[in-house]
Amino acid sequence: MKIVFMGTPDFAVPSLQKLFEEGYDVAAVVTQPDKQKGRGMKLSFSPVKEVALQKGVEIILQPEKIKNNPEFLNRLKEINPDVIVVAAYGKILPEEVLTLPKYGCINVHASLLPKYRGAAPINWAIINGEKETGITTMLMDKGLDTGDMLIKKSIPILDKDDAETLHDKLSRLGAEVLIETLKALEKGTLIPVKQREEEASYSPILTKEMGHIDWNKTAEEIRNLIRGMKPWPGCYTFYGDKMLKIWKGEIVEYNGNEENGTVLKSKGDLIVKCGKDALKIVEIQQEGSKKMGIREYLIGHNIPEGTIFR
Repeated sequence: MKIVFMGTPDFAVPSLQKLFEEGYDVAAVVTQPDKQKGRGMKLSFSPVKEVALQKGVEIILQPEKIKNNPEFLNRLKEINPDVIVVAAYGKILPEEVLTLPKYGCINVHASLLPKYRGAAPINWAIINGEKETGITTMLMDKGLDTGDMLIKKSIPILDKDDAETLHDKLSRLGAEVLIETLKALEKGTLIPVKQREEEASYSPILTKEMGHIDWNKTAEEIRNLIRGMKPWPGCYTFYGDKMLKIWKGEIVEYNGNEENGTVLKSKGDLIVKCGKDALKIVEIQQEGSKKMGIREYLIGHNIPEGTIFR
């Protein structure tokens, strides 16, 4: 089975590596163009391109656009793949690409579809307090993650999970589900299942502004936001004119009537009143400083009790 693999970030790497381990013919890899990064503006390859180079893939395509790009389309036609595998590629595929391979285009999506279609399913599952998530492989169509589902596998979201740890678990699970899907495809045992639109939800792309903590929310909601926004863009609050990034917190039962955002304790621990209960801040980072545990931070910073975070 001849495969064209389309992917870009770390999430896609285990899937590509698994294809090689299982002996599949990866005829070409399509990934986002190289970017200049850092002070020296050094050219940086995507994680998927790094793996493709290590594995000696001869055809690595990095089009700036794939819609209305006859050169790219003709190259795909020359390769003539049996299937195109897509894992976090980062661009919408036009119909002429979707219909090109014999078996169509198979996407590895990090949610239990039809829930959490879109750009940030891992983050939003945590932010919304879900207790489980998973991987769904699907046959791609013109919509945004609306294609027929193929194989679905779930895993629990642990209380200690954040978007970083869950990303790594799901990337590995995605590789396993992809191989299971391809093997079933070869055997002819796949049964596509249409998604129920009434059960669909979306996970929009994250912005930095979404990380601004609203202390009127419950401690549980704030803690979930912190977990879901890690490692990017992170959650923050303001102490006077200083921005404080909050990287980890714990829920403390509390039913006082202080204004939400009030610092209840700042000696040894930093506890802040929320709309319901309170949040004990465990890991913090002041603007222009390094991330540190709260006790280390409080040794060098005085935050009086009664201070109100905004």
